[in-house]
Amino acid sequence: MNLPDNLLAPALHWLGWGLFATVFLLALRRAPWGRLGDSAQSNVWLGTIVILTLLWSIKAGVLPGLDLHLLGAMTFTLEFGPWLAFVGLSLVLAGITVNGAAGWESFGLNALVMAGLPVLLAYGIYRFNQRRLSKNPFVFIFANGFFGSALTILATGVAASALLYLGGAYPLEKLLDDYLPYFLLLGFSEAWLTGMVVTILVVYRPQWISTFDDSIYLAKK
Repeated sequence: MNLPDNLLAPALHWLGWGLFATVFLLALRRAPWGRLGDSAQSNVWLGTIVILTLLWSIKAGVLPGLDLHLLGAMTFTLEFGPWLAFVGLSLVLAGITVNGAAGWESFGLNALVMAGLPVLLAYGIYRFNQRRLSKNPFVFIFANGFFGSALTILATGVAASALLYLGGAYPLEKLLDDYLPYFLLLGFSEAWLTGMVVTILVVYRPQWISTFDDSIYLAKK
């Protein structure tokens, strides 16, 4: 994650920018911007961006592109849905790129790996849980906040490793030995933090989570 410039071939950077621009424009069109017309909701959205920018700035890594940090994609997606979450995470990435933690040439690839894919996975997990599992607050919290967030960051680690390998940045053995295993530890941290945040929001501020419907999860409880 946090790919710097010149680590991958220029053609990959151009491809990343093209795909990112397409998805970002689609997100701008489909995002429920009317929700941010409420000052409380807009403050939560902007506050989440600020907090995640700080979290993404706290990273560990020894080689270019082999950085590790929390994502918060599941929390953002549960709060605002996939489109606003993707736009928000793209702004988070822009913030850390301005600070020099990533490169502008690789911004498109970074956005796809650290924003697009995690949001897609987070929303897919949420939809699966909503359709297949019992509808009560405890299932919502544990299936999405804990297990869902861990799976999201683990899958992101696999995708980042695949990109680095296929792009010729590092040999597969290096990634398997010195990079990918640490996503197991990161997944535990992501699960604990996301689960805690989702629990607090469900209990005290359920109106801040657009995917949590009282009429569904609290009916006859």
